[in-house]
Formats: sequence, C-alpha cells, structure tokens
Amino acid sequence: MAEMTVVHLLRHGEVHNPKGILYGRLPGYHLSETGRLMAETVAKAVGGRDIVAVYSSPLERAMETATPLADKLGLDITQDIRLIEAGNLLEGRTAGPGLALLRNPRNYRYFWNPLRPSWGESYPAIVQRMRSMIDDARAAARGHETVLVSHQLPIWAIRMAAERRRLWHDPRRRQCALASLTTFTFDGDRLVSVGYSEPAGSLDPGPSVPGA
Repeated sequence: MAEMTVVHLLRHGEVHNPKGILYGRLPGYHLSETGRLMAETVAKAVGGRDIVAVYSSPLERAMETATPLADKLGLDITQDIRLIEAGNLLEGRTAGPGLALLRNPRNYRYFWNPLRPSWGESYPAIVQRMRSMIDDARAAARGHETVLVSHQLPIWAIRMAAERRRLWHDPRRRQCALASLTTFTFDGDRLVSVGYSEPAGSLDPGPSVPGA
C-alpha cells in the first residue's frame, strides 16, 4: 500500500483593513488582533499532527498566519511565490459593500469576460501554480503532513479543479473562510479525498473584502 500524505491549505486570518481596500498583492496589510488569535487557534488545533513542513505566500498576512504554527512545531517557514494571492487589476480600490466594485461604471471595462476572469489572473494560471506547489510539497512530505498558507481564491480554485468542477464561479459561494483548512489527502500520488474545516470558525467576523 502506498504512503498516505496530507496537504493542508490554510487561508490567512483576518486582516486589519479599516478602509475596506481591495488589497490583493499590495504590501503592508497585516493581521488584525482577531486575525492573530485565529492563527494561534489554528496552531493549537493542528500543532499535534504529523506536520513536517510549513510553506507560505510571501505576503505579510500569510506569513503572520503561518508563524504560530511553525513556532509550535519548531519548523522554519518556507516562502513560495506560487502561494501568493491572485493578481487583480482592481487592487488598491475601495471594495465597498457587497458587489459595489462590479456596479461602479468606471470598472465596467474590467468585466468583459467573467469566465477568465478579465479583471485579473486567469483561473487556469492560478490552478497551474497551486498544483505545482502542492505536488512539490507533497513529494517533500511523503508519508507525513504539510501546511501551505495561501489566500481564498487560489485555495478555492485548486479545490474546484481537484473536484473536477468548473473554475468560474460566484465569489460569494466560496467555501473558504478566514483561517480555514482545505485538506487534500493522497494515497501515493493519487488524491483520495478533499476535506474542509474551520478551527477558528467561532472567531470569523463574517464576509470579508473580496480578493483576500
């Protein structure tokens, strides 16, 4: 029987963003006090598992989410650009409530093809880099578990691809809450299950800025 390997995709915790900016890949956005508590809660929840490596997007909010878990496990954090947030041409704008960005006439030129999507990095490109990252992390942790800290859309896109679902979707329907875990379990090289859990779910304040 082949060895079982588990890859956990951990979304970062809540970010301090009082102005409601669609921050995307912009630097300088750190975890809020609640976000730090979320990261600590996840570390306590999974810190006793057979995790042998922790990888993270290079963005501050992801690294700060990874830190409590890496500290608890006595591991270094390996940054990898493949885990970064999806590229978005609207980053830096105020998101506003609901789908306000979509309703602003100044942004209409970005929405000509929601299937790609035309406002940012394409879904296939996101899936390609996330799949490459998961394959490398899985190979390095063979027979054990590993954690990859990333962002909502990259995690959701690779989950949809793994479950053979269409990549274009309504962002409001993503199952990828703050500090949630999307867990891929492999038997050898074969994906056998996709799981989802919210160790810090009781701390989640509700819907967040899209592209986070």
